[in-house]
Amino acid sequence: MKTYQKLYEILAETDDYMSGESIAQNLQISRTSVWKAIQRLEKEGLIIQSVRNKGYKLIGGDLLLASKIEELAPIKVSINSHCQSTQLDAKRAIEQGGKPNTLYLAPFQSAGRGRFGRSYYCPPQGGIYMSLHLKPNSTYQNLPSYTLLVAGAIYKAIKDLTLIDVDIKWVNDIYYRGKKIGGILTEAITNIETGLVTDLIIGVGLNLAITDFPVELKDKAGSLFISSSPITRNELIGEIWKNLYHLKEDELLYLYQQRSLILGRKVSFTQNQQHYEGIAKEITDTGQLRVQLLSGQDMWLNSGEISLDSW
Repeated sequence: MKTYQKLYEILAETDDYMSGESIAQNLQISRTSVWKAIQRLEKEGLIIQSVRNKGYKLIGGDLLLASKIEELAPIKVSINSHCQSTQLDAKRAIEQGGKPNTLYLAPFQSAGRGRFGRSYYCPPQGGIYMSLHLKPNSTYQNLPSYTLLVAGAIYKAIKDLTLIDVDIKWVNDIYYRGKKIGGILTEAITNIETGLVTDLIIGVGLNLAITDFPVELKDKAGSLFISSSPITRNELIGEIWKNLYHLKEDELLYLYQQRSLILGRKVSFTQNQQHYEGIAKEITDTGQLRVQLLSGQDMWLNSGEISLDSW
């Protein structure tokens, strides 16, 4: 573990100030090295207060630590502190022969993207940005509904760690108190010759403790916590992927369906340039949504976007 990581653990374990001298003695380094480690933590987005004759105190933020996540989930973690997009990191690694069951993680992204190529707001602290590489080597028809499974895993992780119930909007959005706090983007790489899905990248963005949003997002985007979080990003990340790997698919699919925002409610959507309205009736284990139109006819949706008429 690097010096700045050890320093973070020391500061995170106390609510009081720690002098530079005591930190230097604890880590067996020079005062100059302590100062450099503090600067590195600040570059990572942590807020550290320095007071003469008192020392240093962690005020806000946390540090992503691969070792902490790997203790919780059966994955290898790769952290990129200068990341454009964790999805791009995963794709580059796959091209270079990177091993599956690797999580590509970043404290923030400079060019994060969601579904349909939309930009994703990624501030320096308070968010979770990650992409998991899997290697299913399976036909598309036989693939599990990973987007649904991950959404179920996210719900359970948040519930178990914080006792908070979040909701899921079909097909891939996480909501809390009527605002979007997260999304899932699943991308597949297929072998043209065999027709098999060789690699899968599951991207997740979550707003854990983001205090402010741009004006254009304030009414739509939210955060699980609006100030400091009682849990670390490491804890939540590890719990999410532990759930995905260790819980049965049936349980995760059940949680997805139970926490659905839309079932039983009036929805509207556009398909083939035609507008439809109806009641969301059912979400299958494969992720299809059955909507009973106002005419009484059933329509099955595999993907796309729907709007709720009321919240």
